Amino acid sequence: MSTNTGTNDDPQSGRTITLTEADDGWWVARDEETGVASQGETRQDALDNLDEAVALHKGEIGESIDTQEQEEEVLEELGIDPNEVAQARDEHDGLPEFMQ
Repeated sequence: MSTNTGTNDDPQSGRTITLTEADDGWWVARDEETGVASQGETRQDALDNLDEAVALHKGEIGESIDTQEQEEEVLEELGIDPNEVAQARDEHDGLPEFMQ
């Protein structure tokens, strides 16, 4: 299922969002223009989460992380060991493929 969020005046000017129901019943929403995806227990949850994820991706909301210290702070707040992240980066030579 795709949803075009264009205006009535020019329906082709909107962005295309693909909704897919996963095997576990959760919904995955993907913005085809940016490649950003998110999920939710319902279609509406997936779309709401996608809106937030796209806004973060475009820098419309949230604060940027500009230094190593800021990154470490955020990781620690999320309960993620910054050393494990650094080690994973070294082992995998940078960013995961989907983030490049």
